[in-house]
Amino acid sequence: MSETITFTWKDRTIELPVVEGTEGEKAIDISKLRKETGLITMDPGFVNTGCCKSAITFMDGERGILRYRGYPIEQLAEESSFREVAYLLINGELPTRKQITRFSVLLNDHSLVHEDMRQFFGSFPMQSHPMGILSSMVNALKSFYPYLAGTREEINTTVTRLISKVRTLAAMSYKISKGHTVVYPRPDLSYCENFLNMMFDSPVRPYKMDHDVVNALSVFLILHADHEQNCSTSAVRIVGSGRVNLYASISAGIAALWGPLHGGANQAVIEMLEKIDRRELTINDAVKKSKDKNDPFRLMGFGHRVYKTYDPRAKIMKKVCDRLLDKLHINDPLLDIAQTLEDIALNDDYFISHNLYPNVDFYSGIVLRAIGIPTNMFTVMFAIGRLPGWIAQWKESMEDPEWKLNRPRQIYTGPVKRDYIPLENR
Repeated sequence: MSETITFTWKDRTIELPVVEGTEGEKAIDISKLRKETGLITMDPGFVNTGCCKSAITFMDGERGILRYRGYPIEQLAEESSFREVAYLLINGELPTRKQITRFSVLLNDHSLVHEDMRQFFGSFPMQSHPMGILSSMVNALKSFYPYLAGTREEINTTVTRLISKVRTLAAMSYKISKGHTVVYPRPDLSYCENFLNMMFDSPVRPYKMDHDVVNALSVFLILHADHEQNCSTSAVRIVGSGRVNLYASISAGIAALWGPLHGGANQAVIEMLEKIDRRELTINDAVKKSKDKNDPFRLMGFGHRVYKTYDPRAKIMKKVCDRLLDKLHINDPLLDIAQTLEDIALNDDYFISHNLYPNVDFYSGIVLRAIGIPTNMFTVMFAIGRLPGWIAQWKESMEDPEWKLNRPRQIYTGPVKRDYIPLENR
């Protein structure tokens, strides 16, 4: 017999069912609350509100667990490739050799973008942020490529086209911003190798592929591939609930990811560390200011809305960071500052009691910096990694038999009814 919660208000008593997930998570189903009582719930920030049932990603913030389709993030980061993880998220199962080969062929076949799209890049002002450009360009894909949403094969074509072209668009935006010749994708390179080659290869200095750099990029993308119902994923689902096309939904996700409290956090971490390195801010001052509730300063890269222990992705990213900097013989002063901040946080009663542990953004920025990615492209890298998760979430919502157009309620706090006053009498 399923559990219920008895809700009583004034003279009304109703039974609200309890919904349970496969990992034991429980939620009160309040979908009939307003109809039965006239009441709605208030939950600013949706901290306690579930918006859907999902079989994609499981998170346990108290125990530091993250799994994609049941597979622990630690195993995927160690054993898998980004292509495999993308396939897993979108299709629900790890691919066979035949399936991953077919997926790779599709990614390669759809890697080029229409030459007319190159003209768009020249229309943006020089100081335009890459995230704004990427969001616009993804939306524009609808005009250049047919949107296929019929058979499974047609949907797979649209999906692989988007995953492949976003990577190409990102590399093109970087090359054009530098005034360099655009490098086209090569069929002999993997997904991550192609991106690095399109970013850094040039006629005068051919890019030398390094396995550890490729692996670091692959792990970065895997760790960012999905993260349950976060801000940008929720944006994709909300926009998609209006039954708009996939390109528009993903464009909305990119825009939502842009902010410094979400996808822009890794860029904000580097900027904070650079301020400390330039002596504009000392480590002690940064720690002191972060503890002052009246100070708007935030110690970027620490704490998480969901994780109340060490972010499992941060542990993996730290290992990648240490290994990569050692391999490349990079002596980065920002890493020394980051390590000092981490030591303070892990041994400070204030940080421990407030669950302010390092999160994935704390080290991912240093890894991207070591690879050679410019700071203003960090959030774009996040978007490339998160793309399979967004697509999987959009696809799941499209196939949901309980689909509803998302339409949150509110509690109105404005003026009560008042009569209009003619302009001459005001």
